[in-house]
Amino acid sequence: MKRLLTILQLFCCTSLAAQTSYSPPVTFTAEQDHQNMMDQLGIRKLRPGPSGNENAPNHANYDEALANPYPQLPDALTTKNGKKVTTPDMWWKQRRPEIIEDMEREVYGRLPKKTPAVTWTVKIQEREFVGRTPVLVKQLVGHVDNSEYPLIDVNISMVLVTPLNAKGKVPVLMMFGRPVLPAPVQPDPESMEKINDAIKKLLVNADPELKTVFEKYPAYNPVQRSAAVNPFGPPPATGAEPSEQLLAAGWGYATIDPGSIQADNGAGLTRGIIGLVNKGQPRKPDDWGSLRAWAWGAARGLDYLETDTMVNAKHVGIEGVSRYGKAALVTQAFEPRFAIALIGSSGKGGAVPHRRNYGEAVENLTASGEYHWMCGNYLKYGTAESSFGSKTTADLPVDSHELIALCAPRPVFISYGIPAGGDPGWLDQQGSYMAAVAAGPVFRLLGARDLGVADDYKTAKMPVHNTSMLDGELAWRQHDGGHTDAPNMKYFISWAKKYTTD
Repeated sequence: MKRLLTILQLFCCTSLAAQTSYSPPVTFTAEQDHQNMMDQLGIRKLRPGPSGNENAPNHANYDEALANPYPQLPDALTTKNGKKVTTPDMWWKQRRPEIIEDMEREVYGRLPKKTPAVTWTVKIQEREFVGRTPVLVKQLVGHVDNSEYPLIDVNISMVLVTPLNAKGKVPVLMMFGRPVLPAPVQPDPESMEKINDAIKKLLVNADPELKTVFEKYPAYNPVQRSAAVNPFGPPPATGAEPSEQLLAAGWGYATIDPGSIQADNGAGLTRGIIGLVNKGQPRKPDDWGSLRAWAWGAARGLDYLETDTMVNAKHVGIEGVSRYGKAALVTQAFEPRFAIALIGSSGKGGAVPHRRNYGEAVENLTASGEYHWMCGNYLKYGTAESSFGSKTTADLPVDSHELIALCAPRPVFISYGIPAGGDPGWLDQQGSYMAAVAAGPVFRLLGARDLGVADDYKTAKMPVHNTSMLDGELAWRQHDGGHTDAPNMKYFISWAKKYTTD
């Protein structure tokens, strides 16, 4: 026994020593982290981004005549040594790897050579109703293995909703957003009354003056029944909510929380999955940014969906709006298991060319609180003074049309609203349309259909809103609403049916 105790004491001491040997994570403000990256790159001064305030002296440009200072985009079908890509084999083996290398090194960052495993647990499983559709809801937690650095804990949050009346496995649309149970099963009215009576007694015991309040308002109850939640945001002006439309069409949907993967700020870069892999230390210039980290998290969510008996894992799509639209496009581009994508109002860093000078500019991403979306090397393209001189977006070796092209031949639906409806002109809807046109030749080379536009991307004019360009794997539609893709959901579902039917 004495020998056993000695061994246990030695083990405990060794474990304690191992725990205390970890260096604590660096704690930076976003400004400090940003400056640290500038120092690593030798950047002394960045150009400021234009203001969204039209009355400001440095207001953003909204004059189309001034929008294309660097009109020539890199040719997606010309290799670095100048050869034209004429076959799918050349694309897959030569040109696509070149684009991925440049995208990773200069724009979105590289995934670490080794990322930790994720173990998924079903926290809650219950039957609910979404509208009139009976569904099975699973609240899931994906614990990221932190055994190599226990000081940072990452738990990915996701909710999966699948229709119970489906005859077989269903396609699923995964979206970036806040995971919530759509219509949680709740106590019956009699049980709710008992709960509220007990809570009132506790409150009165804690503060006797509350007795007078409850007597004055006898119908008031501290705990109310929860209302159903629409995870897709505001519903369209007409028609059913997007979640109900998906379920009615035989789809399931999942929501995955980007913030549970990686914080949406520069101060969080030494935490989350990026901080965990870096053991709490700041990024290097080609390390991944938040967009790529969110995409990695979505891929881990897909790992779970591949094990779920109610999900057709061959037909899982990815969806997002605004910054999450950027993340959805990055996800589709870099993770080939996602079968289809709905990209909503993604703007710069998403489907809009970096070279466009309209609304949001590259300098808004390099010099502001949005720099964490990208890798550190991206800062170079907003540089005014540095050890390497100055660079502009014209120096970028890649652009957004090539990000779209990386998705080919898998289907991609690019969605926007209109400025008059609340989708800001800052997002440059015309620029995204030009990028989609420029990506078309890659889709055609791979046997897929593009937008069907014969115009050169430099002169292509965006069609009038509510014009559906949905005949091919590359699709475009600008609805007459605001900063959401909800009005386009019914069009997406109809279009996607061609590609999600076994």
